[in-house]
Amino acid sequence: MANTYSQIYVHIIFAVKNRDALIHLDWEDELFKYITGIVQNKGQKMLAINGTLNHIHIFIGIKPDCRISDLVREIKKSSNTYVKENQFTRFPFRWQEGFGAFSYSDSQLDIVIRYILNQKEHHKKKTFQQEYIGFLEKFKVDYNPDYLFEWNE
Repeated sequence: MANTYSQIYVHIIFAVKNRDALIHLDWEDELFKYITGIVQNKGQKMLAINGTLNHIHIFIGIKPDCRISDLVREIKKSSNTYVKENQFTRFPFRWQEGFGAFSYSDSQLDIVIRYILNQKEHHKKKTFQQEYIGFLEKFKVDYNPDYLFEWNE
């Protein structure tokens, strides 16, 4: 797209199916590097990635021609295969359907990056369910609790 200039920042959140605690410290860095590669190969800019045992946060700079749902679908599909092929866990690994995507301005970059990089500390005080519903409410997203994830916390 010649002569198209933009700066769009999106924070994406998605979880392991049933919020199973399957992402372990001994291989999460490899998973995060793999996902970073997917984002970069799709022409987008990874700003931060981190998570806990049951979910991840990705903060990216995206181009206007990027369809977030297509990007997330590719990340989930490819990383799911990557986890299985590398036998990182002996349990069935799948990502939950759906995701959250929230936009931020340039002035909020440092705050969001710090938040994502401090996920493990953050979740000592707040569950994923509390965090996710908090994002939906903060961003005034209409949602039906019946259609949120199946919470197993």
